[in-house]
Amino acid sequence: MHGQMMTLPLIVSSLLEHAERYHGDTEIVSRTVEGTLHRYTYADAHRRAKKAANALKKLGVQQGDRVGTLAWNGYRHFELYYAISGMGAITHTINPRLFPEQISWIANDAEDGVVFFDLSFASLVESIAAHCPSVKYWVAMTAPAHMPALSIPNLLCYEDLLAEESDDFAWPQLDENDAAALCYTSGTTGNPKGVLYSHRSTLLHALSSSLPDALALSGRDVISPVVPMFHVNAWGLPYSAPLVGAKLVFPGAALDGESVFELFENEGVTFSAGVPTVWLAVLQYMQKSGSALSSVKRMVVGGAACPPALMKAYEKDFGIKIQHAWGMTEMSPMGTVSTLKESHLKLSEEARFAIEVKQGRPPFGIDLKIVDDDGNALPRDGKTSGALLVRGHWVLNQYFRKDDSPLLDGWFPTGDVATLDQDGFMQITDRSKDVIKSGGEWISSIELENIAMGHPAVAEAAALGMAHPKWDERPLLVVVKKVDQGVSREDILAQYPGKVAKFCIPDDVVFVDEIPHTATGKISKVQLREQLREYRWPTANPAQA
Repeated sequence: MHGQMMTLPLIVSSLLEHAERYHGDTEIVSRTVEGTLHRYTYADAHRRAKKAANALKKLGVQQGDRVGTLAWNGYRHFELYYAISGMGAITHTINPRLFPEQISWIANDAEDGVVFFDLSFASLVESIAAHCPSVKYWVAMTAPAHMPALSIPNLLCYEDLLAEESDDFAWPQLDENDAAALCYTSGTTGNPKGVLYSHRSTLLHALSSSLPDALALSGRDVISPVVPMFHVNAWGLPYSAPLVGAKLVFPGAALDGESVFELFENEGVTFSAGVPTVWLAVLQYMQKSGSALSSVKRMVVGGAACPPALMKAYEKDFGIKIQHAWGMTEMSPMGTVSTLKESHLKLSEEARFAIEVKQGRPPFGIDLKIVDDDGNALPRDGKTSGALLVRGHWVLNQYFRKDDSPLLDGWFPTGDVATLDQDGFMQITDRSKDVIKSGGEWISSIELENIAMGHPAVAEAAALGMAHPKWDERPLLVVVKKVDQGVSREDILAQYPGKVAKFCIPDDVVFVDEIPHTATGKISKVQLREQLREYRWPTANPAQA
């Protein structure tokens, strides 16, 4: 016997419809690339999203087509999130920080038919346009007065497109299992892989992440997603904010400490999310200027582990709570958030903090387990480490355009090694792959090693992610010279510009006589890190490193 309840599809357009109907006068504030501060409401955003949907139809975009974006966090990008997915196409956010060849590869793999871009990326678009044959139109997300002079065919102006369209558009009642958005992993080994989110998974993620024991969002919040909208959809905040009716504040490209501080103060931001590097910059600005954020109550940190000292400084000196969160592109991304349970409130301050520095516990909709090398479940004692597996309503089942599923008996292998305690708190203890994580960005050690090995004087090379006081990790290159060959640090580093993105270039080179190997002939990075345990970055303060 079936229940006798309405069945409405869980689709992305319903979020913005809800926001217009019940929070229509709530503001969305954006610092634009053009240097202005733009203000409008959810009602305005909904009208313009419908105009954008009509414009997409006129450009020939159909349901299931991929539409790319190369853009910062702003109101036009927000409109496109809903216009593209709402009409039944797929919002494909592309990370502009990647090397141009990676960006063009991703656009070609997705077969983007239209790509929208912020003015910041005009020169990037000009350099890759000829290498993206599937892209029929490039749309500059600006007004006619700011249109860039680019030598690319079919260049259009966003505001011109919207000016020609009506806001009369009925969002189709899509199947909730249809694809809504596409993000690519950072391609730490081989080419990046696409993760295709459904409307259903996106809605369930937004609902669960808003719960009190997750991000605890409400219509009384002023939310500023500092994490970029090209990083797993800004951790879902552009969906969660309209779901609860919160004011949105988009920071654009200005992510230095002073700019973030001033925007937060002027707009009364209460909640934000980003990588530790941003919060370190804001902290340093406050300490230097003697200022203090007056409205911010909580910050969520993801993308990299937050240094305990940073968490303590915010709470002790400024009364701001920093919460750990953890997830992956393959998880939409939320997997855990560090929120205490009632039983923890009775513990000492030191004992509570020991829990808070963990990556947190999963909300409803996500399940975690750790296993040994044979796939056997390990105890949740907070001490035993194992390979971390996940499953849930917004976890990947299969990569875009891949025939094989990565799942192991229905569980997704994260590639992380972690502990779980009896309350479900998870703590990452290691990585199963030697990927370098710097400022929330992934860097491939294999790619760095291959470039180094291209130098005629290099016999062997290993790239390591070494602890860094600002960026969590930075790449260190360890090199063995060929016999009777001379090569300098500068010679090695000169190999990288033009081959990898700037942030991927190693910060230093260490020369050694020999690199340790395992019994199977592979480089033993465990032993190598042990050998280099006393290493300190040339520009780092040893007391901080």
